[in-house]
Amino acid sequence: MRDEPDQELDLELTSPLVPLFVITGGHALPPDHEYGHTTLVTAGEGASAAARTLSPEARQVMDLVSDGFLSVAEVAGHTHLPLGIVRILLAQMEGSGLIIVRKPVPRAERADRELLSAVLDGLKTRFGA
Repeated sequence: MRDEPDQELDLELTSPLVPLFVITGGHALPPDHEYGHTTLVTAGEGASAAARTLSPEARQVMDLVSDGFLSVAEVAGHTHLPLGIVRILLAQMEGSGLIIVRKPVPRAERADRELLSAVLDGLKTRFGA
């Protein structure tokens, strides 16, 4: 017997005793939802009303992204959930219209130096600089 009074056992879905697939409802990431580390997410309009019906983890994600854009990696870091689980939650939330996803801006291609040099020479010839 213990000397301490019995305390309520408060287990959340994110405890180590609960498998991660329970958090996602057993769903996998749909193939058409590719979220990179730098993909930005934010709450959609009217999403705060629907947030009451979400799981605790999805509600935590909604609270994080309701003030502005966060990257997928930042959401995973703040929630302490694996990146794969966060991606599945985001896919479910995007499918329900709760979040808006913005793909990162693609990297600019390197300009051809010879072409730029030819344009500069042409401008100098034309305008005499």
